[in-house]
Amino acid sequence: MMSMFFAQRVILGKTEFDAVPKALKKQVAEILIDSGLPEMVPAEFGGTKE
Repeated sequence: MMSMFFAQRVILGKTEFDAVPKALKKQVAEILIDSGLPEMVPAEFGGTKE
């Protein structure tokens, strides 16, 4: 549930991915990638953001 909350905040530009709590980053990354937004996820979490 918190993962979805942070994913939405990243999508809306309210929170940077780097500011997501460490324990939630993997789940948030998966949500963003599944939502078709790999450019918002750093490469270390499977995205395309450099």
